[in-house]
Amino acid sequence: MAQGDKPYKVYRGGRTKGRVPVAGRGAQEQRSRRRGHDGDGAGRGQRRVRRPRWGRRIGLALVLLVTLAVAWVVASYFAFRSGVAEANDRLPPGVAAALAPQDGLLMTKPSLVLLLGTDADPTNSARQDASRSDSILLVRTDPARRRMAFLSIPRDLRVEIPGFGANKINAAFQLGGPALAMRTIRSLTGLQPNHVALVDFDDFRTVIDALGGITVDVPKPILSNRFDCPYATAARCQQWQGWRFEPGEQEMSGKRALIYARIRENRLDPAENDLTRGERQQAVVQAMADEIVSPGSFARMPFIGDDLVKPLTTDLGAGELIQLGWVRFRANSSRSLHCRLGGEVAFVGGASVILSDERNAAALSMFTGDSAPQPPPPGEPLAPGCIVGRATQ
Repeated sequence: MAQGDKPYKVYRGGRTKGRVPVAGRGAQEQRSRRRGHDGDGAGRGQRRVRRPRWGRRIGLALVLLVTLAVAWVVASYFAFRSGVAEANDRLPPGVAAALAPQDGLLMTKPSLVLLLGTDADPTNSARQDASRSDSILLVRTDPARRRMAFLSIPRDLRVEIPGFGANKINAAFQLGGPALAMRTIRSLTGLQPNHVALVDFDDFRTVIDALGGITVDVPKPILSNRFDCPYATAARCQQWQGWRFEPGEQEMSGKRALIYARIRENRLDPAENDLTRGERQQAVVQAMADEIVSPGSFARMPFIGDDLVKPLTTDLGAGELIQLGWVRFRANSSRSLHCRLGGEVAFVGGASVILSDERNAAALSMFTGDSAPQPPPPGEPLAPGCIVGRATQ
């Protein structure tokens, strides 16, 4: 290069003299970091961090929950259905033919169900040969009004039993089984049930125990007469005063609820009678229904479904019982109707009976919803009538 020549050429636009400036390594790293945060994306040499896909995870969790719920419902239904099938097989021939046809679905149309509780107990020598109906209860559903009505018929009510003459109404079951009991009840009330359920009190307690007990509101203290003594010796049973129940809401096991439903005499209130006993039975039935349709019982249904129908003999299928459960779930307990038939105490052939009251026709009209409910007149412990709300027990 000749002396005086420049180490570069001057182009149009020119430039300043000196060496071309080169950025330092620190400045380059700083610009690289800025591009990684502020530029088009991740900087050179850095990997993109993927954000977690929460929507997909939530969707998968929901699908899993729905699948488990469906599997639980199916398992509950099959456990329940197997027990119901056995209950249907136990129904004596000819009983279903005596029932009135059901008009539509139970969950949308009114239905009348007859409940008959039998008092035979193989573990109790006083009742092991008995086969009378210890409890007679008609239940009427009214899905449109979200109301259920209960009608208790005193077991000592003297009626005409077809083919056998006058007797206590509970003798009809002993003389001709459920078919004759249904004919007798229809002759008395003019009502033909759509369905029937026979309840074996010996297995009644297993249902309540399977449910984990029931809650019953006892309105006043009770000291019963001596029955079903819990002690082994006669001397100890003579010292025993009887079964005691304090007032207020209380949890009852199957055994205690059965004792409560069977009490006929309250030594602390001589005015109580067989009709009061029917009201206690209504309270236990309603408490059981409340517990059966509770969320806790539904959660355990695959394990207890078979036990729930163990004491039953019925024409109702699994689907129909589920519909009844739905009707009970939707029913307003504060609007439920609790009715009873009544009469006057008399002695016929040395036996205490209840002679039918002509006002029973009015009570039946209240039960069917054809007239407004009226409570039994005060001062008449055996008078018929209906009350609105929970049973007074």
